[in-house]
Amino acid sequence: MKIIILITFLLYLTNLTISQKAGKLSPEVHPPITWQQCDANGQCNTVQGEIVIDANWRWVHSDQGTNCYTGNTWNPTICPDDISCAQNCSLEGANYESVYGVTTNQDSVRLDFITQSQGKNIGSRLFLMANETNYQLFQLLNQEFSFDVDVSKLDCGLNGALYLVSMDQDGGMTRFPSNSAGAKYGTGYCDAQCPRDLKFISGQANSEGWVPSPNNPNTGAGKHGSCCAEMDLWEANNMANALTPHPCDTSSQSMCEEDDCGGSASSNRYASICDPDGCDFNPYRMGNKTFFGPGLDVDTKSVFTVVTQFVTDDGTETGTLSAIKRLYVQNGQVISQSVSTIPGVTGNEITTDFCTTQKDVFGDPDSFSKHGGLAGMGKALKQGMVLVLSLWDDYFSDMLWLDSSFPVTASIDKPGVSRGPCSTTSGVPTTVESTDADAYVIYSNIKVGPINSTFKNKSTK
Repeated sequence: MKIIILITFLLYLTNLTISQKAGKLSPEVHPPITWQQCDANGQCNTVQGEIVIDANWRWVHSDQGTNCYTGNTWNPTICPDDISCAQNCSLEGANYESVYGVTTNQDSVRLDFITQSQGKNIGSRLFLMANETNYQLFQLLNQEFSFDVDVSKLDCGLNGALYLVSMDQDGGMTRFPSNSAGAKYGTGYCDAQCPRDLKFISGQANSEGWVPSPNNPNTGAGKHGSCCAEMDLWEANNMANALTPHPCDTSSQSMCEEDDCGGSASSNRYASICDPDGCDFNPYRMGNKTFFGPGLDVDTKSVFTVVTQFVTDDGTETGTLSAIKRLYVQNGQVISQSVSTIPGVTGNEITTDFCTTQKDVFGDPDSFSKHGGLAGMGKALKQGMVLVLSLWDDYFSDMLWLDSSFPVTASIDKPGVSRGPCSTTSGVPTTVESTDADAYVIYSNIKVGPINSTFKNKSTK
């Protein structure tokens, strides 16, 4: 009996180790990129890194080369259930430039919106890596994160997003032995929306109960989602931008099921362990309509630096997060975040008081406080988060929540509805993918260090 049990257990382990496999048809070679670690005196050392594309963008196929996933549907023979699907399917190496429109040059990375090769690729989602098999973790309490960005080619409906999420450093390999592809192949994604469009979650496929999207030929929604804390350092095009923390009850990645995932794919947006709305600071939404955009105070026609500072209550890296501050640097000038002009909501920093008051004045559900608020976001930042660099369009709400009036049924006179100058008819993906096919975003000059260490304060505006 003991021998039979041992053999069964070994077979079980064998099945686990061959699940969510790495493909063998194309080598996975990560494009290199550098970033800088600065000290309190502003002296910065160059760090050699690399980037990897999210597993959701990859070709997924059987050992015989048959597609496991085509368009927005799974192959029912290869993927009769989540476990078998993960065992039968491999994630293939990526051709970054020719297929996904991703190129690096020293400290910069360019993400093209539309790339035509064997098919049509739309946008991308990338992660910064410390080495070939591990994501780079950033612990940012009492620190600042800065980068340069070119959004000049991103019009209404597009979102060049640079943000942090609480992914496993190894992509989930240690926690989920059924994942043998790991961070090298971009596995383990999660965010505060608990996305259900991921093909693999926690070492298994998401094929069971998969419903193809009615308006997106490439995606759908499965029974499961992947939740974790999310710090949106930057969501922007050349018309609007937002800085938004999204805490969760548990910072690290966890799998949810069906409507308990909340978000746009569920019947109750607020059902999950995470805050899907966050506490955002969008200058336009906070009343200043002449601060950010082409030819304005922060001129989106040219490159500028974005600085995000994570202030703690005691000024140490072990303190409690008490404020998130934003600065811009352009043409040698340091530009402070615009000040709110919304009656009843004051200041230009994200604090607990700001968030509580904003939710009340805007009439928004306060899921931010419910899931830990600023202190909860601080726990995730202390634990360490992975950097995500992306470019996308929005099949759910046309990106109106970022750059237009949203909800479209609400009066534009209601505080919080006007978020940007774009038309409420803008941002339709089928239109954007045609008219803005040559759009791109460039992120560069990433620096991390103590507060006020990553930029030169030549003058203040």
